[in-house]
Amino acid sequence: MPLLRSRSFKDINLSFKRHPITNDLIVIKNEDAIKRSVHNCILTIVGEKPFQKDFGTIVNASLFELDTGLNYISIQNQITSCLKAFEPRIKVTEVIVDTDGENNQMSAKITYDIIGLAVPRQAIDVLLFPARV
Repeated sequence: MPLLRSRSFKDINLSFKRHPITNDLIVIKNEDAIKRSVHNCILTIVGEKPFQKDFGTIVNASLFELDTGLNYISIQNQITSCLKAFEPRIKVTEVIVDTDGENNQMSAKITYDIIGLAVPRQAIDVLLFPARV
């Protein structure tokens, strides 16, 4: 097993708020930065991000398909492959898609380990809904 070096991860906060003292943009760090990135990767529609036409998933389009009971497998595969391709800081351990037909809702729980950072296993719940049509 290779030795993993500890790292620190930083991303800018998309609210673009400024720090009150330094007047710099506020940054989010480590687990929060990665959690935001995972969330953005899942909810971005393929082709929506300029200069990275393959970034994102087609989960949004899958939400309008008839519920055959197999939709969750397609969505699980889309989420897993997107994160594997575009988020090298994590190793996905599990993706569980839950459908609630009565309320017309679908959610995904993604469990992952952060590579190079000594933190416990992370989990994020994402409510899947058609945000942009």
